Amino acid sequence: MSTEQTANATGSCLCGAVQYQVNGPLRSVLYCHCEQCRKTSGHFVAATACDPTDFHLLADDGLRWYRSSPAAERGFCSSCGASLFWRPDSADRLCIMAGTLDRPTKLHAIGHIFVDMASDYYRIGDDLPQYEQNDPRAWVENGDSGNNH
Repeated sequence: MSTEQTANATGSCLCGAVQYQVNGPLRSVLYCHCEQCRKTSGHFVAATACDPTDFHLLADDGLRWYRSSPAAERGFCSSCGASLFWRPDSADRLCIMAGTLDRPTKLHAIGHIFVDMASDYYRIGDDLPQYEQNDPRAWVENGDSGNNH
């Protein structure tokens, strides 16, 4: 896919040292309550995902990757500290922290994953589906494809 196409979405870190665009579909937002997401963000995470071939970095001066588990790494800005991406070694998707997208996102939330790891200082108060682990059913709610998460 050419980067000359109109971007479906753009985003960045707080300081602008990392900027990106996505020239393809974004998965609806999942809220992840796993311990790693809580530790890297300070709360649970709201994330979307795209096909890595649709993702293009426009600026990457501050981008650093941290190996957070044997199966994945997390991208963050070394200048402002923003948590930006989660990338599994399988390379079948790139998860993007939804708050880093420029508005309007035209996205909506479809569920909560890893609710068994949610911290005790908050309650999940919406009516979205809740899954104890990373249940594939969470990826296909409302017509989303499991291939994009």
